[in-house]
Amino acid sequence: IYLSEKDTRRILVEQNEALMARLANAGIPAKKLIYVQVHDPGSSSPVMLNMLRDASGLEKRGCRFIDSRDSLGLTKLTTELKEGALVYVDDFVGTGNQFCEARDFAMKNVLVTTFSEFLLVTSVCEEAIYKIAAKGIEAFAGHVHSKAERPLHDNSNVLEKQAKERLREVCKGISPRMSLGYKDLATMVVLYRNAPN
Repeated sequence: IYLSEKDTRRILVEQNEALMARLANAGIPAKKLIYVQVHDPGSSSPVMLNMLRDASGLEKRGCRFIDSRDSLGLTKLTTELKEGALVYVDDFVGTGNQFCEARDFAMKNVLVTTFSEFLLVTSVCEEAIYKIAAKGIEAFAGHVHSKAERPLHDNSNVLEKQAKERLREVCKGISPRMSLGYKDLATMVVLYRNAPN
């Protein structure tokens, strides 16, 4: 599954519009939305947030922006707004482990508990949806990468059993420890900037 830069931008803009419309209907205006980039500098999240910000004119709409590691800034901003929504932005989420780690670090600095949380993402694995939902976060994604659509995943029947086993053996020959990628996700998503695994 290949997601071009055009696809990525379109998905982020469309999913964001759906999220903003829902929040507006719930009485949460754009000026109460905080868009959060997650992970380390150089990762995809800041690039995705910048792309979304520019394509959707979020600054003109009064939205706020912050890095999840800016503890003091996050405390001040959430205290100032008192209520609203935190919208984490990224291009791909696999297990949800990395995202949840960054999110948990950020939430240590949110003293006000009247903020809903959302993940705006181009593509997300089904495993991550369950993990983040357990924390009360809802994903808005253009593509949910199901286990069934990943040819080398245990839960998939895309390939005949013999072909699947042969390909898995080849993968182990290439990388015995990570033959199917991180946590054996067997993801098949490639984004215009990188491949998650």
